[in-house]
Amino acid sequence: MDVKEAGRALKELKPEHDFFVGVDSDGCAFDTMEIKHKECFIPNIIKHWGLQPVSKYAREAAEFVNLYSKWRGINRFPALVMVFDLLREREEVRRRKVDIPRAPKIREFIDSGVPLGNPALKEAVEKTADPELKKALEWSEAVNRTVAETVKDVSPFPFVRESLEKLSTLVDIVVVSATPTEALQREWKEHNIAKYAKVIAGQEMGSKTEHLALASGGKYKANHVLMVGDAPGDMKAAKGNNALFYPVIPGEEEESWEKFHEESLNVFLSGNYAGGYEEKLIKEFMKHLPEEPPWKE
Repeated sequence: MDVKEAGRALKELKPEHDFFVGVDSDGCAFDTMEIKHKECFIPNIIKHWGLQPVSKYAREAAEFVNLYSKWRGINRFPALVMVFDLLREREEVRRRKVDIPRAPKIREFIDSGVPLGNPALKEAVEKTADPELKKALEWSEAVNRTVAETVKDVSPFPFVRESLEKLSTLVDIVVVSATPTEALQREWKEHNIAKYAKVIAGQEMGSKTEHLALASGGKYKANHVLMVGDAPGDMKAAKGNNALFYPVIPGEEEESWEKFHEESLNVFLSGNYAGGYEEKLIKEFMKHLPEEPPWKE
């Protein structure tokens, strides 16, 4: 399924059940966040952006942004710019007198309103021939190649398959992700769980907020739409669509999915999820995702 077909599929999704559940993929359904960032994203950031002299600090900054902070799970391009900003602020990096990119053209691309994926970036490169955007595209394509070569046989977290199987007869399921669609389809098919999703939506179709709006907006009753995710961005997408949110806590993913399978999905289907139950889960979730990096404390 190409990007346009998938986007249309979200918009044209007809409810088969009274309830809707969106599920994030990386770090939520699959234990892929650590390997993708530590083995694929970060080495390519260091290589393509000339950060070898400060590789230790670049790695720390990238891990903080993408894995261990409230920005966990954000799109790769804003995350890249945030890594640059953190490096420029750090005294140890200043002492090395390394030229950290300021990335004005990437920031313009981020603010342009287009879906933040390689297709839109490629169009921008072809239109402007801008060297900074060209380097960003080369980096992003290299990340995708490394992911395809490296991330194999990474299974879903325990209780993911069981939860999807249980949900599939009761709710309409859509994969809502900032990962490229091709990688999502490959991973979900590889583990024979793609069959549970009505649509698998990746970064090329827009933000997670847009995915949920297209797939569920105006189609379900209040408190009948739930987003399952492992990052504040997933929660923001849910709240932006007046949907409920179930947090998969980083570092406690197995326990989170077991709780979802054994308890929380039943609470959702019973109509008792909104309010105190959800608030308690979110409070615990946010405790695990700080705003300040450890080197600033």
